Amino acid sequence: MKATYRKVALPPFPVIAAAVNGDPDAVARVVRHYSGYMAVLSMRLSCGSLGSFQFQLDYDLYQRLESKLVAVIFQFHLD
Repeated sequence: MKATYRKVALPPFPVIAAAVNGDPDAVARVVRHYSGYMAVLSMRLSCGSLGSFQFQLDYDLYQRLESKLVAVIFQFHLD
């Protein structure tokens, strides 16, 4: 099976620049842009009460990814 990749647009540069400079609305927009990807990364397989398996969002992991993203935004250097 051949893997297919879809090209995802990045947030606009002015939004990224405003987020790096500390604008809370721009930071929220960048976090919202990556929220779906972080949700996929936070999925964990769990066993239900009847022995069935299902994927669930590990909210603690999601919050750790979100806080790490915000920390990286403020460490980013625009040159």
